[in-house]
Amino acid sequence: MWFKKNRPNTTQLTDGTTINCINAPEAQMLDRHVKGYFANGIAVKDGDTIFDVGANIGVFAVRMTQQYPQTRVYAFEPLPPIYDVLQRNALRYAPQIVALPVGVSDAEEEVTFSYFPNSPALSTAHLEDWADDSNKLARAVEGNLHHAPAKFAWVRWLPKPVFRWIANYLQAGKKDYCCRLTTLSKVIAEHNINRIDLLKIDCEGAELAVLKGIAAADWQKIQQIVAEVHDVQHRLEEVVGLCKQHGFVKITVEKDVVMGDTPMFNVFAIR
Repeated sequence: MWFKKNRPNTTQLTDGTTINCINAPEAQMLDRHVKGYFANGIAVKDGDTIFDVGANIGVFAVRMTQQYPQTRVYAFEPLPPIYDVLQRNALRYAPQIVALPVGVSDAEEEVTFSYFPNSPALSTAHLEDWADDSNKLARAVEGNLHHAPAKFAWVRWLPKPVFRWIANYLQAGKKDYCCRLTTLSKVIAEHNINRIDLLKIDCEGAELAVLKGIAAADWQKIQQIVAEVHDVQHRLEEVVGLCKQHGFVKITVEKDVVMGDTPMFNVFAIR
């Protein structure tokens, strides 16, 4: 949730890695989030297979292949402007990244996504998740800025109306794209996947549909899940219930403090 630019460019991450991006500060924010997926026992090793649902520009995928060169990452991103940058990063850094220009749901279909050029990570097919509370996004902005790097510590002193202005700015210039969705089970079959060591889900409101699109026979192939869940209409309860139903025995739910005072949670599930 940061500022421009609206055209693909590059930025340097904290360790000097140069990555293609649309919005440089947002790319750096995505990089800081990577460590957060590996909590409560979630771990991967070299040679693992990872499904990255909601890959965005591929920061997570790049970091995984940097650390684990034999790891294969299937990275899903349905929005054309974001997928273009994801594909550039995959080609630049790792042939092990399989960039797929589709979203994931519980059925094969085409849906309209809202793309926000000022903050691509906010792009979603589920605007209704934010529409029930006009101040929800502003609180999420405040949470993100309060967890910004030390050089941005000054933003913690901004008055609350400023966060509302930033939220409005981030959603300005919305563009709609018709994007294709598929199911995880279809991808598993097409790519002959026998095991998914980590299923990472961060897809702006589609997390429950992603899990509902997994056929019963494919659940056993998944060893770990980490998912960001927007808890509206009992979605968190349903996500946890599906994990329990399909044999995950260590399930941890944590409030996402980075998202401020919003109903955002992270679910960590291990067999």
